[in-house]
Amino acid sequence: MSYEQTAQRKEKLETLRNEGIQVYPERFSVNYELYEATMLPDGTSGVRVAGRIISVRNFSKLIFITLSDIQGNLQLLLKKDEIGEESFTQFHHLLDIGDFIGVEGSMYTTKTNEKTLRMESYVFLGKALRTLPEKWHGINNVELRYRQRYLDLIMTKETQNRLLVRTKMVRAIRNFLENQNFLEVETPVLQHTSSGAIAKPFSTYHNSLETELNLRIAPETYLKRLIVGGFTKVFEIAKCFRNEGISPQHLQEFTMVEGYAAYWNYEDTMNLMREMILYILEETLHTTTVTMQGQTIDFSLEWEIISFRNLILQDTGIDIDLFQDAKDLYQETKRRNIHLEHSDIQSLGRGNLIDLLYKKMCRPHLVKPTFLVQHPIDLSPLARANDANPTLTDRFQLVVNGAEIINAYSELVDPLEQRKRLEDQAFLKSNGDSEAMEMDDDYLIAMEYGMPPISGWGFGIERLLMVLTDCETIKDCVLFPLTKKL
Repeated sequence: MSYEQTAQRKEKLETLRNEGIQVYPERFSVNYELYEATMLPDGTSGVRVAGRIISVRNFSKLIFITLSDIQGNLQLLLKKDEIGEESFTQFHHLLDIGDFIGVEGSMYTTKTNEKTLRMESYVFLGKALRTLPEKWHGINNVELRYRQRYLDLIMTKETQNRLLVRTKMVRAIRNFLENQNFLEVETPVLQHTSSGAIAKPFSTYHNSLETELNLRIAPETYLKRLIVGGFTKVFEIAKCFRNEGISPQHLQEFTMVEGYAAYWNYEDTMNLMREMILYILEETLHTTTVTMQGQTIDFSLEWEIISFRNLILQDTGIDIDLFQDAKDLYQETKRRNIHLEHSDIQSLGRGNLIDLLYKKMCRPHLVKPTFLVQHPIDLSPLARANDANPTLTDRFQLVVNGAEIINAYSELVDPLEQRKRLEDQAFLKSNGDSEAMEMDDDYLIAMEYGMPPISGWGFGIERLLMVLTDCETIKDCVLFPLTKKL
């Protein structure tokens, strides 16, 4: 944008002020949103709306204007013989694309069948000193779209639609869980240990307490403390932070929905999550059928259930049950010419190595909704061991379109077994596995006061939105993604 354009807009601002016009007024009373006005019958009078001017078509005695906000557009008609020459000339010479106005008038439909507000008066509501990107080309610079998301929201219909779906999705999730008698709670973001997931945390320092703290990687152990405290059904919509690599499927700051039900097992949660996904689709997209990677998928059909072992065996020929040692398993992947990428693969425990193999060779091929079950116990330090086979856990992940969108299990409630598993994780961490879980004595003390059977789940809002809208990158699913400082 040129210096001259900004200077011209500042001159217009001064001219408006000199004419006694309040250029940044306190308020304007509207009686319809822009999208609501487009549904009014012709002849409806006294319609008051406001918005940003995003296009102007000038003719000698009339001007067509388009007003916009996040939910829609409305065409206005400004006629010289109806509004008066002074107001018409003022608009023509002093208002720009990007400015805000409030208008009053009546509705009619043009010959091209577009609902239009015939303006009887307008009020100036705010001057834009910078020029918007050119309407027909939008914002092609992806980095600019993330850095200046407000411009992307003004100019890009796809961005508007997806991020409105996000808002509706959060509302639908909250409504669904509350209707199932879950209570919404809030737990700490600043934590002494990084429990509840396998991820590297962000560290910070509390000056007054003179102590190192982490930003939470998950709300899990605090939500379970609430079950100890007497809650039976809880959920949290929780900001979480994981200091991991940047990829199209990962955000370092994301919104997790996590919940727990006392007296349930993972199969109860499986039923709940299927109901929830169908409810979200109906409430936000008004259909259970979604197109992904060119495939049309009807979520109302039956979802496949497959074990972790069988999936890896099917896709790689490796039976993970035959390799109880991480080094032996790694040698087998090399023998089969499977190249696993990790900065320090030799430091990984068996669980994380299996996870790496699955993510490389299996997950990308799961497009239709699939429940992945029977995870190895070394991959699930907080999950309950299966009664029939203690090397496996009562856990499921819902995978759709090559992405894990829900993780859930029957929780481990035995404090002695939990201590043993966390000690195993701490040993892995001390030997270089940066993603292994930390020891959490405070949580173990809570467990020792007694826990009922519990099942819980967690999923990321952004990941779910990405999958359901067939989006290529998760950064498009958050209002303000983190970008490198210029």
